[in-house]
Amino acid sequence: MDGFESNEGVVIIAATNRPDVLDPALLRPGRFDRQVTISIPDINGREKIIAVHAKKVPLAPDVDLRVIARGTPGFSGADLANLVNEAALIAARLDKKIVTMCDFEYARDKVMMGAERKSMVMREEERRLTAYHEAGHAVVAFHNPASDPIHKATIIPRGRSLGLVMRLPETDRVSHTREKMLADLTVAMGGRAAEELIFGYNKVTSGASSDIKQATDLAKSMVMKWGMSDSVGPLYHSDEAHERISTNLANLIDDEVKSIVSTALAEAKDVLTKHSDALHAIAANLLEFETLTGDDIADIIAGKKLEKDGGISTRPLKRSVVPN
Repeated sequence: MDGFESNEGVVIIAATNRPDVLDPALLRPGRFDRQVTISIPDINGREKIIAVHAKKVPLAPDVDLRVIARGTPGFSGADLANLVNEAALIAARLDKKIVTMCDFEYARDKVMMGAERKSMVMREEERRLTAYHEAGHAVVAFHNPASDPIHKATIIPRGRSLGLVMRLPETDRVSHTREKMLADLTVAMGGRAAEELIFGYNKVTSGASSDIKQATDLAKSMVMKWGMSDSVGPLYHSDEAHERISTNLANLIDDEVKSIVSTALAEAKDVLTKHSDALHAIAANLLEFETLTGDDIADIIAGKKLEKDGGISTRPLKRSVVPN
């Protein structure tokens, strides 16, 4: 570097999160010619980072840092520090002397999906439909061995979502198998399948929009990028190249994507038809408690009666419901 001699004994270090926009002159030999990539922490790294920041706050015995780490894939160190601070603030607002697991759950949901929409007014019919939609996801996920374990299900609206079923992988994955992708497709279509089975095709809603987009995007990647289609074969087609391929191949890709998603929907319907009792039971408990843990869902499917004051959150949402 200009202004420094080779015997100065000075090491210059710089950091950026956009190496792609650096002037190439900076990266020439003798300048910043050695790069060290610091990636987003994996599950073990996240657990250790959370532990460091959690030392600053008093924790309840029920706090499981491993579970928090499993539920925060893609979080940076700064994101995890913010999560701990948010959980501590939530506990402080409730005049708690210790931070509990439900505070971390609430904080993560707020960071990832936005604050609860407490002012949202839902008709009882919409609330019931949301409960069956999420119950559909839960039942399909529970009965698919390739699916990640269910962490919780909720019908509390956050951000743009009216509810969700959260699944947490046991470990971070570097790659995904075709079996896992097909399982994710079937789970994604579980909500729409439940709507059709319970309310009829003419009563399905736009609530499955994000699920359908997720399923379509995944099916497209399987066909166009990962060679997981027998009809198209082990070929790579980028989205940009889609217009340059032949009409016949484009139609084949579209047909294959439609077939994969339609098959996932049919499989989801089949699972829900076989386990309709569980579907009704989970929906009923969601309507009563609003949030269910993965253990709650397992107990319900096993035929046990659920007795509790609420779900994971100790702060049940007080929200207006308009009767039909």
